[in-house]
Amino acid sequence: MQIVIEFYRTRDADDAHAVIGREAAEASDLDDAIAIARKLLLTLDMPQLPDAMAITDADGATLYSGTLDAEATKQGRPPS
Repeated sequence: MQIVIEFYRTRDADDAHAVIGREAAEASDLDDAIAIARKLLLTLDMPQLPDAMAITDADGATLYSGTLDAEATKQGRPPS
């Protein structure tokens, strides 16, 4: 399935989202999509560390979304 992975920063005051990284990929299922997102989190050159991500399908339907641990990301560990 075709997926789009977005990494973004959120603002607590009003829950605003700023996308800082976006990649399209092909995944066999949701677990594969999450594995691809974890790999991209460690390899994409983004201007800031993301604190959340979302995975959508080709039609824009959200398949997965969640927050990321910024400290773990800085140390090169994928999110849990």
